[in-house]
Amino acid sequence: MNGIAFLKMHGLGNDFVILDARARDIPLDAQAIRHIADRHVGVGCDQLIRLEPSDRGDVFMRIWNPDGTEAEACGNATRCVARLLMAEETNHRIAIETVAGLLEGREKDGVVTVDMGQAHLGWQDIPLAREADTMSVDLGAVVPAVCVSMGNPHAVLFVEDCDAIDLAAEGARLEHHPMFPRRANISFVTVESSDRLRSRVWERSAGATLACGSAACAIIVAAARRELTGRSATVALPGGELVMTWREDGHVLMAGPTALSYRGTLDSLTPQAT
Repeated sequence: MNGIAFLKMHGLGNDFVILDARARDIPLDAQAIRHIADRHVGVGCDQLIRLEPSDRGDVFMRIWNPDGTEAEACGNATRCVARLLMAEETNHRIAIETVAGLLEGREKDGVVTVDMGQAHLGWQDIPLAREADTMSVDLGAVVPAVCVSMGNPHAVLFVEDCDAIDLAAEGARLEHHPMFPRRANISFVTVESSDRLRSRVWERSAGATLACGSAACAIIVAAARRELTGRSATVALPGGELVMTWREDGHVLMAGPTALSYRGTLDSLTPQAT
């Protein structure tokens, strides 16, 4: 299949290749996903997104990691897709179906807010390999982790200075810790005030990223559970800031900017022999 249009978008530097398969199918296998996501021979991205028809919402958003594995959730990608659809429909509210559930997005004054759904806190929900208190999970790291599921697994570690952590070493080690049968996204977080958190994130299969929306959701939930902040706070990531709210009904709201980097066309979905 030749001549496949794509969009390159990002939220705080967390970047995505978006393919629109609502009108025609765009078949993808793991090899094609890895090729497109490769920053040397493909377009390059933290996640590959395919838009599909939905019976429940305005669109179904399918998400793949750069290694070809399917991801359950991606907050910044959800905000990017919400922006696209709201521009198409000249509508300020949109519903996006994902593997993790139906997510609602809205826009005001250029800021896209997404309801990322409920945070899940039980050890089976993360999931963990065995029963444990998700407020304090011993991973053999500098501090115990708070574990949260936003449809995908997260471990949040509150440290004195997240910039002092060897993210490449510790992130990779903890992502593959035996406690996480589906691996996990790893966030090291420093509390700067009662309404401001600073974080660096090691994203499952993608590595160190400039921003991770679902991680920011897990961070505000973990901070509020530990009573380090209230239920609303700004999460500062290397790529910028997200305003996060963990509502009393358990839903997590995420607000921040999105950007369209460029439009392009894929000549092929797979590497070409030379």
